[in-house]
Amino acid sequence: MQLGASIAVADIGTGPAVVRDYAQAVEGLGFDYLQAPDHVLGGNPAGHQDKARVGTSVNAYHDPFVLFSFIAGCTSRIGFAPGVLILPQRQTALVAKQAACLDVLSGGGRLRLGIGVGWNELEFTGLNETFSNRGKRSEEQVRVMQALWAEPHVVFKGDYHTIDDAGINPRPASGRIPLWFGGHAEATFRRTAQYGDGFMPLAYPPGDAALAAFDKLRGLVRAAGRPEDAVGIEVWQSLGGGTPDDWRRDFTFWKQAGVTHVTAHTTYASGHHKRIAGRSAADHLAAVTQFRDAVADLV
Repeated sequence: MQLGASIAVADIGTGPAVVRDYAQAVEGLGFDYLQAPDHVLGGNPAGHQDKARVGTSVNAYHDPFVLFSFIAGCTSRIGFAPGVLILPQRQTALVAKQAACLDVLSGGGRLRLGIGVGWNELEFTGLNETFSNRGKRSEEQVRVMQALWAEPHVVFKGDYHTIDDAGINPRPASGRIPLWFGGHAEATFRRTAQYGDGFMPLAYPPGDAALAAFDKLRGLVRAAGRPEDAVGIEVWQSLGGGTPDDWRRDFTFWKQAGVTHVTAHTTYASGHHKRIAGRSAADHLAAVTQFRDAVADLV
């Protein structure tokens, strides 16, 4: 199993020194990767206070490619994964290029590209992208990116993309970048099984619902003609609730369920997820350190 930690720039600060120090400290603790969310635009909270589904500008979000490029230059081995990059609000070839450049400049193999379809229509409008077809469009985006990473030149004609014998340079040395799908819709299960390297669900606490979801995914992977172990599974353990004994119990459940990546998360708060009380870098580092100490012998 791999063990990751979130980096909460909205709490610890957005400046270079605190991001560098936090990333280096987490790497020094032995974590395998850092994870950060993605939002380009946030609405004015005063102007959108009556709308339930509009993300606001209250919290800071670094662009994942910029953030992870900076972290790559400050560290030596730790990996990184957006949790998740909102793919259909971005130009496909540009994402493929940015991901390839980050992979090359970080030494190869450190980027795991988590992707999702997003929920905040305000962002899509501001970025001049269509919200209503984002799911279908993202599926084609995946095919385009995988082709651009694998081949020096690509000919592609789809519903949303046309590439006329063109390619990106540089490309990842391996010819691929791992793609992990976030979400819980039926289409997400199918897309993960067909195209993905992993699945990043947040909705399931340890229990039967999680096991059923994992079994469904594995069945779809087999139906797609792929081995079950071709697709990993990541879950988040939130550090704002429970004791170290609770964390060990949940971690053991996930390990027995075949989960491959566990992210120690300190800020996300929804459903069974609880954020930590503190807001400083020291608070977040103390939480992930305690978690690492609690589960180190189980990894």
